[in-house]
Amino acid sequence: MISFFVCLAILIAGYFVYGAIVEKVYGPDDRQTPAVRINDGVDFVVMPKWKLFLIQLLNIAGLGPIYGALAGAQWGTSVFLWITLGTILAGGVHDFSVGFMSMRHDGASVSELTGMYLGNIMKTIMRIFSVVLLVMVGTVFAVGPAGLISLLIGKQGGSGLLTNSTFWLVLILVYYFIATFVPIDKIIGKLYPVFGICLIVMAIGVGIGIFTHGYTIPEIQLSNLHPSSTPIWPMMFVSVACGAISGFHATQSPLMARCCKSEKESHMVFYGAMVSEGIIALIWAAAGSAVYEKTGGITSGLTEMLASGQAACVYDICTKTMGGFGIVLAMLGVIACPITSGDTAFRSARLVIADWFKVDQKPYLKRLYLCVPLLLVGALVSQLNYSVVWRYFSWSNQTLAMIALWTASMYLFRNGRMYWLTAIPATFMSAVSVTYFFCAPECLHLSVLIAYPVGLIAAVAFLGLFIFQTRKSPVTDGKKDDSGHHRHLHTA
Repeated sequence: MISFFVCLAILIAGYFVYGAIVEKVYGPDDRQTPAVRINDGVDFVVMPKWKLFLIQLLNIAGLGPIYGALAGAQWGTSVFLWITLGTILAGGVHDFSVGFMSMRHDGASVSELTGMYLGNIMKTIMRIFSVVLLVMVGTVFAVGPAGLISLLIGKQGGSGLLTNSTFWLVLILVYYFIATFVPIDKIIGKLYPVFGICLIVMAIGVGIGIFTHGYTIPEIQLSNLHPSSTPIWPMMFVSVACGAISGFHATQSPLMARCCKSEKESHMVFYGAMVSEGIIALIWAAAGSAVYEKTGGITSGLTEMLASGQAACVYDICTKTMGGFGIVLAMLGVIACPITSGDTAFRSARLVIADWFKVDQKPYLKRLYLCVPLLLVGALVSQLNYSVVWRYFSWSNQTLAMIALWTASMYLFRNGRMYWLTAIPATFMSAVSVTYFFCAPECLHLSVLIAYPVGLIAAVAFLGLFIFQTRKSPVTDGKKDDSGHHRHLHTA
């Protein structure tokens, strides 16, 4: 139990201490942001900082810090370390970096930012990669809550159409279309702060319920407690994506970058939202570790519960930690969380495609041309095996995060700033992503004897390539417009 509180304290302190370091490295100033300079009333709209924080939290949270944290808890309480350190040193840095760079480049999406700093080939890869990821995310975050709603109604004695998950899936997709299409401040700006409060209250309720109902959170131990002996590296580091670092956040941060009144809001809006998500993930990982019994030192109880369905596991934990009205409140948070990430996933996909083909998004008809095909594709993907889509989504998350961190590293280098802030987590995530690709069942499924050294070699190679590029690229003073009008200081 002490381990849990230590990790919680580190997360909170990390926001103030390491978050301040990140802010100092990037150096936000008083220049006009895209929300002020461009303001089109659709995607570029100034909103208050507190509202941006709550919307960003909902955008990035989804099912990740809940399902992912529970999945990660199967390996034992070592997951606490990944959630805590990953959030502070990688996830928060990642989200701040993309949000800040987007503000410096007229609200550009992550794929366009990648092209600016890693070249046109990487831009094309990221355009395709991010759209595919966003459609998968939107689909996962529609199927998941649809199952949760039908389960909740069924548990309360409901029957018929209201307990049919397909019915709720259709309704959610219809809502996605509306939220993706209309100006960002009409639905997202008005409803999301309310859902954000529900999400925070839900996490607090589960956390308090662990203690008031007599459960004990185990202390951190580094041994592998997974019933199937699935290796911690890299499987746990991919399973717990949104609760530590997630490339999906790189697609969401530009949405809020287009709504920030000042660059100085970046610390709270981007880094702060990620730390809050890390806290939510820590609570759910603790709940999964505390509520279910271990058999022979392994997490058999949690694994068996997850096997019966992620929705069933969440409902069971809410019941055991709160009961009564708390169940409804908690389930509301768990349902709102993914839905409010799913719609912004499709919204981000629309903006990536719009940036790609230079399609003005102010006219209603042009938005309609992009929204309808995206939602139709999402509807088709929703018919695929949910667990398979989730696994590919998890790996795609970490791969996109890796690319975004390398993009930020080159940005920092070219602006004469401390690029190791992002280059170190970029190297680490390169090892995670490549190793997982080589050994995961849904990928190459090779032996860890092959995957481990290949992942390590690839990470070193990426770092070497980055250092090689810095030798060729110009360094700037970072004082002028970041879009390419710097005064070159020297060539490294």
